Amino acid sequence: MHKAILLPLAKEDIKEAATWYNSKQKGLGKQFTQEIRSKVLLIRQNPEISAVRYDDVRTTVLDVFPFMIHYTVIDEEQTIIISAVFHTSLNPDRWKARK
Repeated sequence: MHKAILLPLAKEDIKEAATWYNSKQKGLGKQFTQEIRSKVLLIRQNPEISAVRYDDVRTTVLDVFPFMIHYTVIDEEQTIIISAVFHTSLNPDRWKARK
């Protein structure tokens, strides 16, 4: 199984979304972070589960929440680098600008 590294901006994406969901309904932010954890575990077990979307960056959509996890696979190091967790309605250029 690959190890996962969440970059600081991805952690901030998750924190902001969880805070927003909690402001809408108590406990919803926790559900959001649990789904992130579950999807990251799936990615760690099968890194090529999602198609390459930008250059070498793969994206996978959460099942319940409208967010995509953006990640890169480094097979030589058995590592997944998670660079962003964005709402699906956001312009993809916003992610590219962070690279």
